[in-house]
Amino acid sequence: MRKRLDLRIDFAFKALFGTHGNESILAAFLNAALRLPDNQKITEVTLLDPQFNKENTEDKKSILDVHAQLEDGSRVNVEIQVNNKHDMEKRTLYYWSRMYTSQMREGMDYGELCRTITINIVDFRYLSHTPGYHSIFQLYETEEKFLLTDALEIHFMELPKLLIKWRRGEVNPRENQLVRWLLLLEASEDEEITQVLEEIAMQEDQTLKKAIDEWERVSQDPEVLLVYEARRKALLDEKSALKRAEKQGEIIGEERGKRIGEEIGKKIGEKKAIMKVALSMIQKGMNNETIAELTELTQEEIEQLRRQ
Repeated sequence: MRKRLDLRIDFAFKALFGTHGNESILAAFLNAALRLPDNQKITEVTLLDPQFNKENTEDKKSILDVHAQLEDGSRVNVEIQVNNKHDMEKRTLYYWSRMYTSQMREGMDYGELCRTITINIVDFRYLSHTPGYHSIFQLYETEEKFLLTDALEIHFMELPKLLIKWRRGEVNPRENQLVRWLLLLEASEDEEITQVLEEIAMQEDQTLKKAIDEWERVSQDPEVLLVYEARRKALLDEKSALKRAEKQGEIIGEERGKRIGEEIGKKIGEKKAIMKVALSMIQKGMNNETIAELTELTQEEIEQLRRQ
């Protein structure tokens, strides 16, 4: 099997799903992801600028992987993440809010604001509450469970959970279009998946065939490969750094770490110094509960530090 780009790398994903000329590929994925009935299928997608106007030079969280507008005006952002930074829910709400408010123009009525959707494809297990690989969140009343508005819609698609179901024979890409699109992201590392998808593409799915052909083409483009390899290396470095931080956090979280933290607290004594220690713990990826236990700061104080 000829080596192709790993579509789980955000640059490669965007090259296939977020490039002008490939709108039909994105539309097919969104039809599957949003579970739209036949009479509401997306036939046209407009790619939008993936970068919002930055509020300041340090605002690096406003560049979207794939930012698009549907025929009814709905805005969609599709993000793919290979590393778990433990901030996905806040990250996706941030992206959602920026997309939602960016629609507003002078003199515009609030009723004109369109539905805004974020889709997060993650290459790690994220939601421990469910074995399902596709979870959808909206705004519901907590007791009676009725929908407040469809303006907000957030999706999480967890690739590891899908692979488990695929290996157990619990999902079938011939019967489920979302399964075939998500398995495509794993195909560079799995010859069996590639073979199955290529058969489906040849027999029944012309858009999937177009996607595989385009995937093959960009995988041989020297300029694309140059940027891809740089991005892949950066993500590997990031993954290594996150693992080191997690390991350090686990060590600190043990009883020995607790005693050290208490001793540090006694020696420092001043609130300002404790805040500095807590900020360092946040940067190392420790959770609020552990930080609160070691520093005796309140959850509110720790959250204020996270926002700095």
